Amino acid sequence: MTAPLLELENLEKIYPTGTGQLHAVDGVNLSITRGESLGLVGESGCGKSTLVRVLSRLIDPTAGAIRIDGQSIGDIPARRFGTHPERKRIQVVFQDPTDSLNPQFRIFDSIADPLRRLGGRKTRAEVTEAVHEAARITRLPPELLSRYPHQLSGGQKARVGIARAIILRPELLILDEPTSALDVSVQVVILKLLGELRETLGMSYLFVSHDLNVIKLVCDRVAVMYLGKIIECAPVEEIFARPAHPYTKALLSAIPGSSEKDRIRLNGEPRSPIDPDPNVCRFYGRCPQEQPLCKQKAPPLTELGSHTAACHFRLDQEEVHA
Repeated sequence: MTAPLLELENLEKIYPTGTGQLHAVDGVNLSITRGESLGLVGESGCGKSTLVRVLSRLIDPTAGAIRIDGQSIGDIPARRFGTHPERKRIQVVFQDPTDSLNPQFRIFDSIADPLRRLGGRKTRAEVTEAVHEAARITRLPPELLSRYPHQLSGGQKARVGIARAIILRPELLILDEPTSALDVSVQVVILKLLGELRETLGMSYLFVSHDLNVIKLVCDRVAVMYLGKIIECAPVEEIFARPAHPYTKALLSAIPGSSEKDRIRLNGEPRSPIDPDPNVCRFYGRCPQEQPLCKQKAPPLTELGSHTAACHFRLDQEEVHA
């Protein structure tokens, strides 16, 4: 079995509030192998963005471990990680390319910034060569390097964000809704570019998106998150063909273009993430197949082949054992 590049073990991020402890990320266990693209999906408020911020070391975890090649990086304080040598191994492409670029920087300097901070001592010629190479492989026309962000289109700014992220040749690229702010036609082009870059540079991806059609195109496996927990994880083909968790099935039924008669409409509101009862399934109260057991014992993640799910009555059990 291939050793994982990234390992998350019992990762937690808890925020104190006036009424209790908010469990934004709650006991997450995930791994990504070299060259793999893992999709992370879930509705707004499920904890995806917080997990990205913890993993990219913008904020500190409350508990748990983050390891790259077996080496812990979760215990490096977030305030120091931006200039730590391990930062080179993990880079992020943010959701809105406009907000992620300094409006006072020319495009050349935006792309060069990570190299100047983390790439060691480089001559001006070496920096220039690296920036032009990053622009070339992201198909960013060289004449745009002297411009400012407001002079670029959305697709061009997306390419800048990708070029800046890959200039250090990271091993793991975190893509936080990287195409959601773009027109559909531009999305297709950027997704194709990301697929080519993964193959060419051998990077691993954590691809965060609310769009399951995008996940299907660019990911090898999918992890589904709900109220701070991973509730299902499987190869992308299995998730789409045989979802094991009722929540995943509901997400898939809501994909644009799906049959309206097959749409699963969830009743009720999500349970509170503040001091959640550890004995109750997080999906209890909305689940169309809940039973008394679901309120008495929270289901652990269980494996059936390469497919894990946290459900006492997982939907794929009969198929797998047939």
